[in-house]
Amino acid sequence: MADETIGIVGAGIVGLATAREIALRRPGTRVVVMEKEQEVAVHQTGHNSGVVHAGIYYAPGSLKADLCVRGVSILREYCQDRGLPYEEIGKLVVAVRPDELGRMENLYERARNNHVPELRRISREEIRELEPHVGGIAALHSPRTAITDYPAIAREFAKDIEASGGEVRLGFPVTSITNAPGGIEVASGEERVRVDRLILCAGLHSDAVAKLAQDKKAPKIIPFRGEYMLLKPERTHLVRGLIYPVPDPRYPFLGVHFTPRVDGSVEVGPNAVLAPAREGYKLGRLSVKDLAGLAAYPGTWRMAAQHWRTGIKEYRGSLSASAFMKDAKLYVPGVGVADVVRGGAGVRAQALDPDGTLVDDFRIHRVGRITAVRNAPSPAATASMAIAEHIVGAVFGASSAN
Repeated sequence: MADETIGIVGAGIVGLATAREIALRRPGTRVVVMEKEQEVAVHQTGHNSGVVHAGIYYAPGSLKADLCVRGVSILREYCQDRGLPYEEIGKLVVAVRPDELGRMENLYERARNNHVPELRRISREEIRELEPHVGGIAALHSPRTAITDYPAIAREFAKDIEASGGEVRLGFPVTSITNAPGGIEVASGEERVRVDRLILCAGLHSDAVAKLAQDKKAPKIIPFRGEYMLLKPERTHLVRGLIYPVPDPRYPFLGVHFTPRVDGSVEVGPNAVLAPAREGYKLGRLSVKDLAGLAAYPGTWRMAAQHWRTGIKEYRGSLSASAFMKDAKLYVPGVGVADVVRGGAGVRAQALDPDGTLVDDFRIHRVGRITAVRNAPSPAATASMAIAEHIVGAVFGASSAN
């Protein structure tokens, strides 16, 4: 329908990519992005590691796999067109013990099914040729894995939206969502925005905002804080590309790894500890409301019963730099506590089902004229433009996303 008004809640990279896709694909449609902060990309997008994932880890046929692989190609082209950073520095997924080789082989087959370009198995000697300071007995090499600047991409998306006649309305925390005759009314206190359709991309608050829209309670967002160390500048030469462990298939997290950034720094991390606040980027940040919500949700206790041993290990790394770096040294043996300083932290919006299952795939709900993105963790930034195509196709019909 021409001359519709489409509302988007959330000005992270997924919300902005979706708004941009609508503005470009549906001329005559008015797009309004509503964001509670005073600038875009403040939360998960602004605390992102900057990795452009190639699609190695995700179950073939899942939304994550399909949208990640599609997302890489269009994100690369967008960055090249706009002069934004995009550096294909490559990734090694390194096995350090013989018992990891089977999992590494499974990962290789999964990545092949996902059509990850130029991926190959390499030996101990080939690891040293690529990364002289990296340990390990075998690895997968993904030369096309890249790094970028996601906040810069998000800001560029916002410019595209406004250039197409749309609006990014900042300082607009959504307090109510009400069905009205022929549309939806979105309120922030006394301020009102009337839209024909609404798309919720609220990240860390996706369950709370979906509740305002009368969506079902589950899944609930469980915030996991990921903390990083930074290699001291004189030690960054020890790492050329991305160095990752073979992941534990029980978890959606990838383990402590080495991540060069486009600014020349190198991060080590993250761990994954339950955060006492959805926006708990700093130690000591605590939200009684968020903690009460976690305690009241049955899935929290079921998750804790299943994974408490791993949780204790992650908290040790949070409290002790020596414990944090113990795993990291397996991959770059020459790096120790004296070579790092405390870095920043991010909070991952991880969806959790009532049975205690950590939701792995992207999850999107429809409630009448409202579409709610309920789970969009990594690789959502990589896949953001493809997620936008997917949402626009679902909301308006496949022809709108082609």
